Amino acid sequence: MARTDNDSWSITESVGATALMVAVGRALEARQPQPLASDPFAEQFVRAAGEGFWAKALDGDIDLTSLPKPRFADRIRDHMAVRTRFFDDLFDQAARSGVRQFVILAAGLDSRAWRLDWPDGSAVYELDQPQVLAFKTQTLAGHTPKADYTPIAVDLRDDWPAALADAGFDPAKPTAWLAEGLLAYLPAAAQNLLFERIATLSAPGSHVGVNARIGGNYAAERPFWQQAREELAAQGLDLDMQDLIYAEDRDDPADWLSARGWLTRVSTDEALLKGADRAFETDEEEHAPRIQYIHATQPTAESSDAAN
Repeated sequence: MARTDNDSWSITESVGATALMVAVGRALEARQPQPLASDPFAEQFVRAAGEGFWAKALDGDIDLTSLPKPRFADRIRDHMAVRTRFFDDLFDQAARSGVRQFVILAAGLDSRAWRLDWPDGSAVYELDQPQVLAFKTQTLAGHTPKADYTPIAVDLRDDWPAALADAGFDPAKPTAWLAEGLLAYLPAAAQNLLFERIATLSAPGSHVGVNARIGGNYAAERPFWQQAREELAAQGLDLDMQDLIYAEDRDDPADWLSARGWLTRVSTDEALLKGADRAFETDEEEHAPRIQYIHATQPTAESSDAAN
């Protein structure tokens, strides 16, 4: 089903279902002898969502090796592993720099509030659709967050800064922001508005973590996603990623942030995979999307003086 301006979803439908795919990747990585990033709650989320496609995949009842290309399961696992590690490290670096306020936008099934070791006084705010947050808090009801955790049920297309302020967020304090796996699900104008709001709410010393598609042509990717849909549907999952994303030309987040004075460090999926000794496979005929990972920091007066 194509997106609409005021659409909403549960964890098993539309954009919510993509969070389950991410959880599967993290669950598969957690089973590795030496996981790059270990999420002990990922499989719990998948099981709580019911005996659907992804639960069957974890049990080996669905052959992921042929979907939509060879090593599909490995690719999900490896990409989620390096993605999770990158943003875990970003939060750790922000905490070491003194940040104690963390905001996770479109949090989905992120479990960092429960699984990371947070410094004393850390506050974690999570924003997402009401049904998604309700599913998460119910699933993890028997576990205690390791930080002061505040879920905020709000659509990011609405006035989420007001909801954040009402929940106790302090814009005078440096903040670490995370927009993981989010931007493609926003129209281009909404992406710019998101970053404008983040910039307005960010005190010096703030951090932003985001992953985004690298250039290219959305139209060229359509055959890849169509094949993926057909092969997934053949095994019981009717999920069309092209119906869920906004295939619009948009500003590059690293360029947008750099132009506004943020210091940016960019890594690619290829570099992260190779750095983790994971295979990086690409096919020029495949036109699969490539991803960049961005860690941006808002300079403090001290860092600006040092740079000069």
